[in-house]
Amino acid sequence: MSDALQHECGIALVRLLKPLEFYKEKYGTAFYGIQKMYLMMEKQHNRGQDGAGFASIKFDVQPGQRYISRVRSNDSQAIQDVFAQINARINDEMTAHPEYADDVAAQKANIPYLGELFLGHVRYGTFGKNSIESVHPFLRQSNWMHRNLMLAGNFNMTNVKELFANLIELGQHPKEMADTVTVMEKIGHFLDKEVMQLYQDCKTEGYSKQDASPIIAERLDIGKILTRSAKNLDGGYAMAGLLGHGDAFVFRDPAGIRPAYYYQDDEVVVVASERPVIQTVFNVPFESVQEIDPGNALIIKKNGTVTMEEILTPTVKKSCSFERIYFSRGSDAEIYQERKHLGRLILPAVLEAIDNDTDNTVFSYIPNTAETSFYGLVEAAQDFLNQRKNTHIIANRNTLTEQSLKELLEVKIRTEKIAIKDAKLRTFITEDSSRDDLVAHVYDVTYGVIKPTDNLVIIDDSIVRGTTLKMSIIKMMDRLKPKRIVIVSSAPQIRFPDCYGIDMAKMEGLVAFKAALELLKERNLYHIVDEVYAKCKAQENFADTDFVNYVTAIYDQFEPQEVSDKIAEMLSSPEINAEVKIIFQTVDDLHIACPKNLGDWYFTGDYPTPGGNRVVNRAFMNFYEGKDARAY
Repeated sequence: MSDALQHECGIALVRLLKPLEFYKEKYGTAFYGIQKMYLMMEKQHNRGQDGAGFASIKFDVQPGQRYISRVRSNDSQAIQDVFAQINARINDEMTAHPEYADDVAAQKANIPYLGELFLGHVRYGTFGKNSIESVHPFLRQSNWMHRNLMLAGNFNMTNVKELFANLIELGQHPKEMADTVTVMEKIGHFLDKEVMQLYQDCKTEGYSKQDASPIIAERLDIGKILTRSAKNLDGGYAMAGLLGHGDAFVFRDPAGIRPAYYYQDDEVVVVASERPVIQTVFNVPFESVQEIDPGNALIIKKNGTVTMEEILTPTVKKSCSFERIYFSRGSDAEIYQERKHLGRLILPAVLEAIDNDTDNTVFSYIPNTAETSFYGLVEAAQDFLNQRKNTHIIANRNTLTEQSLKELLEVKIRTEKIAIKDAKLRTFITEDSSRDDLVAHVYDVTYGVIKPTDNLVIIDDSIVRGTTLKMSIIKMMDRLKPKRIVIVSSAPQIRFPDCYGIDMAKMEGLVAFKAALELLKERNLYHIVDEVYAKCKAQENFADTDFVNYVTAIYDQFEPQEVSDKIAEMLSSPEINAEVKIIFQTVDDLHIACPKNLGDWYFTGDYPTPGGNRVVNRAFMNFYEGKDARAY
């Protein structure tokens, strides 16, 4: 992706189903769970580089022994920092007590982080909060084992203010108005209520307080707690929680916006945000890794029972299509094919842009996430070329000579690695003109392969703001002196803000929105902007379920190609000699390529939750009023 785009986050959960001695005997170490957690977090570092956290729970320890361990880091190498701290503590204990080497019971009793249940998290700070306090997992502590709660998730709530107000109505005093804090305290509130009810039941049955504690832990109904907690949640989420006595859950939103996958055998239960992470770390096949169903929670009781329980009624499934286009690792079998399909489907528009002149066209891509869609584009172009050869051979079969046939068959689609991304360049000069020159050099190019008669086709996975295209890529490509530069986005035009965890929450940052505004000005239609604002303002105090997305009217006046052409004009500049064209994927073709992830609100304005319509209206009002503020 040429534009830097962040999102939240990645989760990893491992529950060991056998005693620690089993892993020592089979795998040579009781630290098997910690090692697997390290691999799962490293394999998801693409999902978060602003922070990382790790937590573990020991089962069946004596009172006075620490059973919860947690370490978090917002270091620039957060995962490495977390496990460096863990390894240092383990190595110190093992060095000081060599007698622990073959004594798993002693290791568990005396070494922190060694346990049966683990939770990890990698984080992107969507709204710039990168303090250590913002790093998951979060911990809600209690002296009662089953009332300890740790929570980590890949989530964004659109109604944090409402959730915050609910907590205040309950008499609480939350320390921060953040979705992580409010969600944890909401679950914690209903956990406390469930524990108190179970305690009363045990008391009625004649149990002492001490005897009641393990019975409460066994009887805790995690599904009931989550159902009551999730009643008013509006957002996209995959959240994982651990209770101090050993229960665990992973809960997914009803539209399946954010991803969560799990694997279970007789040794482990594993959850991650991405399927190939589990496949690679545990060496299991594609079909063994399942999706957690939307609106459901995977519940793992301390006794090892694993169930999938519906918490909220699933809505129409709108899993985030950006996961398939860009965020998730392309090593997933489905995602790899889908990204190639995106490239194949956009070929007709590319051929139109180059007048079907494949002989004088070089195909390339923006490193590195667009590489897979590039393969699909080139395969489709080669199919087109082969069909053209076939037609020519059939039409001229009586006159073709061996030499002319040889020359025809040797014609291939020209592919080159043109764009090369350099390491981040620090902008240490404050003058705008000097800074712009530095930014232009973020990308370098390969010289000597482009002719003045060539079209240069460059595919990117998506275009959000267009800043890097304008300031760097197009300028550097133009130095190669092609006749025409065709920038191809394997994703459709990003027209609307996201509110479920992707870092594109402001209307004015989207190049498609800027282009639509320019078209409205040029055609004396800018009064539509005022009308949309008036409609947004009129519903400012509506309930979420009553909001309508009026912002779509900004785009309704234009065909997608008109917006694309205006974007091309805006991202070019007078010093660019080549003709610049920009092509976007269509929404229909996106759905053909990625049929399981139909969430497209940033392209269409069709939000999967009621809060989405409120957010897009607020984002537009912020733009209109000149407020540089978060819309939710």
